[in-house]
Amino acid sequence: MPDAAPTDPTPPPGVVTVFSDIWCSFAHIAVHRLHTTRARLGLEERVSFDLRAFPLELLNDAPSPRPGTDSEVARMAALEPAAGWQLWQAKDWLYPSTTLPALEAVLAAKEQGPRASEQLDLGLRRAFWAESRCVSHRKVILDVAAETGAVDVGALAGALDDGRARRALSDQAALSRTDRVDCSPHLFLPDGSDHANPGIDVRWEGAYGIGWPVIASDDPKVYQDILLRAAAV
Repeated sequence: MPDAAPTDPTPPPGVVTVFSDIWCSFAHIAVHRLHTTRARLGLEERVSFDLRAFPLELLNDAPSPRPGTDSEVARMAALEPAAGWQLWQAKDWLYPSTTLPALEAVLAAKEQGPRASEQLDLGLRRAFWAESRCVSHRKVILDVAAETGAVDVGALAGALDDGRARRALSDQAALSRTDRVDCSPHLFLPDGSDHANPGIDVRWEGAYGIGWPVIASDDPKVYQDILLRAAAV
């Protein structure tokens, strides 16, 4: 895996490191904004995204509760509707009980280059949030990989079979437990700066899974600054 040392999330020039979980609606917005802003600025050849795992189920010692993600959809969709959203539409028993296989697949796809990893990550987020697909299932992961047009599905299947990205996933989970990484999403830039949940100031009304997120402010323009700084270093 082409990751930096487990204790150092600072990327090399031209890279934005992104710690996140696929279950996280705030990360879904962040990744969407990274992709769309990079395209708008014409920086696809100058800036890449190093997707790393912030596995909430390991940090919380429990799967992410469906009431929590359900409570976020309408509010977060209002902030960034183009990212793609819907309340869960598939059968209840198809709701994913884990995102670890999907996170591992994104890490494994790095062997094929940053574009493969980026597109698989983006596709899996849309599959969960916008298409109600069970991203914990191997076939769904490989189907999404095929749909990207950027991933060698056979090579990815082989990487999942032998678990070659599992060590990286464990190392990133360990770093996520430290005070170096605060939340999903948390971005790190080559200049040494970092940005937790960029542009969004949020609090919760009631307990998670019972209440709902209250957005105090949202400034999507921070992503332009983030990408320009990553490209400049």
